[in-house]
Amino acid sequence: MRVSVVIAVSRERRDGETRVAATPASVKILKGLGARVLVETGAGLSSSIPDADYEAAGAEIAADTARALGPADILLKVRGPAAQEISALKPGTVVIGLLDAWREKDTLKSLASAGLSAIAMEFVPRITRAQAMDALSSQANLAGYRAVIEAAHLYGRGFPMMMTAAGTVAAAKVFVMGAGVAGLQAIATARRLGAVVTATDVRPAAKEQVESLGAKFIAVEDEEFRAAETAAGYARPMSAEYQARQAELTASHITKQDVVITTALIPGRPAPRLVSAAHIGTMKPGAVLIDLAVESGGNVEGSRPDQVVTTPGGVMIAGFSNLPGRIAADASALYARNLAALAGLLVRDGAVQLDREDEIIGASLITHGGQIVHEGLK
Repeated sequence: MRVSVVIAVSRERRDGETRVAATPASVKILKGLGARVLVETGAGLSSSIPDADYEAAGAEIAADTARALGPADILLKVRGPAAQEISALKPGTVVIGLLDAWREKDTLKSLASAGLSAIAMEFVPRITRAQAMDALSSQANLAGYRAVIEAAHLYGRGFPMMMTAAGTVAAAKVFVMGAGVAGLQAIATARRLGAVVTATDVRPAAKEQVESLGAKFIAVEDEEFRAAETAAGYARPMSAEYQARQAELTASHITKQDVVITTALIPGRPAPRLVSAAHIGTMKPGAVLIDLAVESGGNVEGSRPDQVVTTPGGVMIAGFSNLPGRIAADASALYARNLAALAGLLVRDGAVQLDREDEIIGASLITHGGQIVHEGLK
């Protein structure tokens, strides 16, 4: 087969980003599309993938950014490209990654100005046909798992009930706020570790999912609650009155918890505040809060990106901005498969074909032809 499409993978340049956009397994998929794959040297090291493994899968190792990106027709990224990467790409190149499009407006402008077509993986629609490309779900699943592991590390006691000759160790009480993909995995992981788990969410469909995992569901179940889910499966913003009632219900519950994990996000909006300083003040010393929404403003008052803050009352508030990156090898493997699946929509007959009428491409394309083209971002 004649090779005419070049797919590049570069090192991630954002501080703390340990994932990589391709693995040897995904390189083989990309090669199967008839593409030539260029990987910048050292791109996979933080995910425990040496250059030799990429070469064995059929990729070519490029000694620097210019050699990796100069010939590229498609650039695969975890996060948005840095300025030197954008300048190294030729106009018309398709950049695909988790571009954080709602907040990284300067990056979007740079991509458009450089004549690059950018596809945001976070905008891939959650439809059956796009399940293999759903990077938000693949990464949130691992974030939920890792949140519990981090909580168990910080919490000064065991999670399961243990009966010994010296006495009984009580099971930890874990409260998960938000029962999306991350929340459900957090519930499942905490249950595996032996904790007593409760959970809440504003989406009525979440109740059955929470209970199926063996956790107890906590929510104000009124008419607003029953209409709180969009057709796409996301939570609607709730009224101030509902939030007050829910806060009253959860306040007394939080007081008794050893671990609280918050996962609530609303696309394009600041994260809703779920836990206030007043709530935290009622928690016992040694309790732990893990805020998965810290990059979007935080669900927990007082949380700080990439910091563990201990309150005067001895409660620990942890805000990890890249939990999937703390399990980089698995996160990269899943994300690379998401990217490879989407690349399969673009590479046709030895060329890149950007079909804006395709429902997946149309929903996730954010810059093209020198402009920002996504309606929600204009």
